[in-house]
Amino acid sequence: MTKKLAAEFIGTFTLVLFGCGSAVLAGFGIIGQDGIAWAFGLAIVAMAYGIGPVSGCHVNPAVSFGAWIAGRMPTGEMLGYWAAQCLGAVVGAGVLLLIASGAPDYSLAETGLGQNGYGVRDAVSNQGSPGDYSLISGAVFEVVATFIFVVVILGVTQRNAAPQFAGLAIGLTLVAIHIVGIQVTGVSVNPARSLGPAVWVLGDALMQLWLFIVAPMLGAGLAGWAFRVRLLTADEA
Repeated sequence: MTKKLAAEFIGTFTLVLFGCGSAVLAGFGIIGQDGIAWAFGLAIVAMAYGIGPVSGCHVNPAVSFGAWIAGRMPTGEMLGYWAAQCLGAVVGAGVLLLIASGAPDYSLAETGLGQNGYGVRDAVSNQGSPGDYSLISGAVFEVVATFIFVVVILGVTQRNAAPQFAGLAIGLTLVAIHIVGIQVTGVSVNPARSLGPAVWVLGDALMQLWLFIVAPMLGAGLAGWAFRVRLLTADEA
């Protein structure tokens, strides 16, 4: 269990540092939205092959919840994963803040740490939806996107799937989700990924965090239920 928790900590740390870091350190003026999307996806691909054999590379409380609902994970292990994932995300965002603060033109209040948000974006604090999308839009996107993401994860890791391609399928799905959704919420589909930056940025990022916990958990729960009732489970040979 210690190895699994260490792997989940490192995996979530890496996702936040590289994913959110691509937005903060490279940003829209250098690599653009597509570049940020690929940073998140490639971080997941790397961790899937790096720590997947140890912990399954959930690096996401919603994924662990979906696996639990599907009957693939005991309660105690899920709670341990949640703790490791959230801690990894907070530390990852903290390291990103330390790096970003070395630039003379960086301001946590104005630039942030790639936090998620909804509603009209504040011109001063840079918090809210990048595209000024409403709470309803953000909620619908996060539920649906997380549902699709967890369906892919549970699907490519089931017994009859091809495990050697699982990391690629999961990472590419996350890329597609980000390409579509960055302008809506900045894309969470992962409560830990949202928690990490919000703890340091505070303000609306922390006030709006509830959505990026509730919506991904709901989407993941629906995906887990679909596998638990064998709606999306492949027939065994």
